[in-house]
Amino acid sequence: MTAPADRPVSAATPEPRRALRRTRRGPKRPQGAAALTATTIKYASLIIASLFAVVPLATIFMLAFKTDREQRTTGPLTPPSNWFNFDNFVVAFDQGGMVTGFLNTAIILLVSVAGTILIGTMSAYALDRFRFRGRKLVMGLFLLATLVPSVTTQVATFQVVSALELFNTRGAAILLFMGTDIVAIYIFLQFMQSIPVSLDEAAMLDGANRFTIYWRIILPLLKPAVATVVIIKGIAIYNEFYIPFLYMPSQDLGVISTSLFRFMGPFGAQWQIIAAGTILVIIPTLVAFLFLQRYIYNGLTSGATK
Repeated sequence: MTAPADRPVSAATPEPRRALRRTRRGPKRPQGAAALTATTIKYASLIIASLFAVVPLATIFMLAFKTDREQRTTGPLTPPSNWFNFDNFVVAFDQGGMVTGFLNTAIILLVSVAGTILIGTMSAYALDRFRFRGRKLVMGLFLLATLVPSVTTQVATFQVVSALELFNTRGAAILLFMGTDIVAIYIFLQFMQSIPVSLDEAAMLDGANRFTIYWRIILPLLKPAVATVVIIKGIAIYNEFYIPFLYMPSQDLGVISTSLFRFMGPFGAQWQIIAAGTILVIIPTLVAFLFLQRYIYNGLTSGATK
């Protein structure tokens, strides 16, 4: 008997199928010791970065509840003996000018943020919807303004503020805060480019003018970008120290940051009271960021993905 002839291997045999599946799945992932090392390095770096952010806050938080004797005799990471010792917070709030600081900060923040939104949205609307001579030059000047260090223009800025008789008034900080935010204009411009021009054309056919289109159509559609600017700008104004310190030296015009700085004078050695004042300043910003951080990320990316 003759041996049967070898059958040709067809495309349906198991070996080509396995090769095809491997091709579709892509290259194999690293396994074994290499994968374990990569995972360990990744999580170790995350833990170290978290410690750099959390340990200073935890140290200040524990110090705010300690007595004067505890802060001199215990270590920085030693918990206080009494977590309900609020004497330091009472002293910081009453004698540190925190009430005046919160009031001045609230006034400057509200007016500056409202002005930034109006100026930023109007500028972005004009740059995106209108075609005029010098449009590219204006965009280039905006970009140039972001590259110039602000400290190099402080002499000229101080002279302008003094000439307008705004020195040692809240108007100086408000004017500087809402008139120099180029980043807000770029955020609004990025988002506005995703709004179709056909909405403007349809409104114009119905008899709406440019201001009505901006106020009734464009501005409501910019809510995600507005929320982003409100959060970023609000936190920046709340934490700002240089402008209020330079242009509002009066103690009655002190904001949160300058009130805390002046508070360190008579209590320079009582670090537990300074820590309590620092916690009072940190809490509003921390709470606002934790509850509103998703609006920051959504607002920064929504204009590019619509």
